[in-house]
Amino acid sequence: MNELETLKKKIIYRANYRGTKEMDILLSKFVDKYINSFSKDELEELYNFLNLEDEIIYNFYQTKKIGSEIKINKVLELFGKFKI
Repeated sequence: MNELETLKKKIIYRANYRGTKEMDILLSKFVDKYINSFSKDELEELYNFLNLEDEIIYNFYQTKKIGSEIKINKVLELFGKFKI
């Protein structure tokens, strides 16, 4: 298994096992939709984003306000527009 496939597996796991069912659903659907279209750099940005606390991610999703923990990039722009 190459480095890219390993990173994808880590992302899928992290998106599916968050701690709350709501975040599991939201993030796993987002990852399922976009994971195969992201470049390696975008996958790394997504991985870093998924390592933020659920509260930070959920607040960003709901309010679109960017806290100091979040760096805006293509992945975050897509997530901000994402609808289940």
